Amino acid sequence: MLGILEDGGTDMLTQRQARIVGTLMVLSLCHACGGGGGSTSSNSTAGTTTGTSTGTTTGTSTGTTTGTSTGILTPADLAGKSLSNQQCTGVDKPPLTTLPMAQDDFAYILPYGLMIGGHVTPVDHQYFSPTIFDSAPGTYPVVAMADSVLHGITTRTHAGQGSYKNQTITDYRMVFSLSCRLLYYYDLVNELAPGLQEQLNASNGKLAVRAGQVIGRIGNQTLDFAVWDTDKPLTHFLVPQHYDRESWKIYTADPLDYYDAPTKAKALSKTLRAVAPLSGRIDFDQDNRLIGNWFAANSDGSTTGYAGTGDGEYWVTHAAFAPHFLDPSQFVISIGNWPKPTGASQFISVEGSPDPANVEPATGLVKYTLANFEQRVQGQIWDGKSLPNGAISIVVQSGLKGCLLVQMLGAREMKAQAFPDQTCAAVNGFSNAAQRYIR
Repeated sequence: MLGILEDGGTDMLTQRQARIVGTLMVLSLCHACGGGGGSTSSNSTAGTTTGTSTGTTTGTSTGTTTGTSTGILTPADLAGKSLSNQQCTGVDKPPLTTLPMAQDDFAYILPYGLMIGGHVTPVDHQYFSPTIFDSAPGTYPVVAMADSVLHGITTRTHAGQGSYKNQTITDYRMVFSLSCRLLYYYDLVNELAPGLQEQLNASNGKLAVRAGQVIGRIGNQTLDFAVWDTDKPLTHFLVPQHYDRESWKIYTADPLDYYDAPTKAKALSKTLRAVAPLSGRIDFDQDNRLIGNWFAANSDGSTTGYAGTGDGEYWVTHAAFAPHFLDPSQFVISIGNWPKPTGASQFISVEGSPDPANVEPATGLVKYTLANFEQRVQGQIWDGKSLPNGAISIVVQSGLKGCLLVQMLGAREMKAQAFPDQTCAAVNGFSNAAQRYIR
């Protein structure tokens, strides 16, 4: 895909997700890391929901026309049931009254929309970065954001980082509901509150928790977090069914719309994005435009969508063209199958090629010269471990990384091919290795 296929590889993206943010701003690009919201390889504990169990019914139920009378489930209700292992109840949307971590325990909040490594399409969760990033696992408490219900816990293991690189860390992913219309989740919690798993088991996957109740702890990595509103599926994923592998993705909602006033003020004080929407964005697809997410087409014209290859590195069939999540004045070209040893990679174009939002079938062949980039604050590289003193901007690094040829073939079809280490002047057109993408 993009004319290059990666070799095998069995490490799941979610097993490497914990190492993203610690190296993100120091190294500019982290080619070997990423993370999905749920993994088909996660170890499922009693009362859990997994990525695959939530992925098969929600996307396809969107847009159906069931009634709204008592006892009949609407599409929003069906989605909430699917995301909560059929356990949620009610339709109310009370406010979220506390942040996942205490104000002094995290340095900043990264918004939705990061593209890095195997996160080829914009990320559907935010990141709370611990005040001391190199802290020990289990250092900082993580609390429930509201009176809510815990429905599931899934687990995975990976090696720590820094001083803890020889330690095996268990990550916990948790799904909570306030009703079938409003849910939130955490991932990368690396220690459960004592007795929480046993209580969840005893509740048959329907454990009531109170706002501010400690449900676990985190350290040595970031905390993943997102809000889901099943009444408001995102409108710029043109084919929602393509995301059935991670069906919660299409319900990703802006947390700032659900906080009470004091909680919103706390979140804003440590939110890094300075451009609306402050919480970031993940859906950019437009018919007849290059901008947005793309999935490799099969020989019969179909696509497996977000599910990808199914061989553990599903993202190799993904490509995306979207604004940078912190500096949307720059667009990022994200390629799932850039050749190893780097693997999936992100670049910006250096010569002022057309914005993907303006590329259409009539544009014809487009060449993008690819370069790495770094995040700077007031001219200095941001260390990625502290709240920056000013807006973050994107700066091109020296050194050519290659050329990307792209051509829109129709409203939802394009052809692309990457040429690593070549100038665009040396590339005359597509070869037989060019890949068709659809959405």
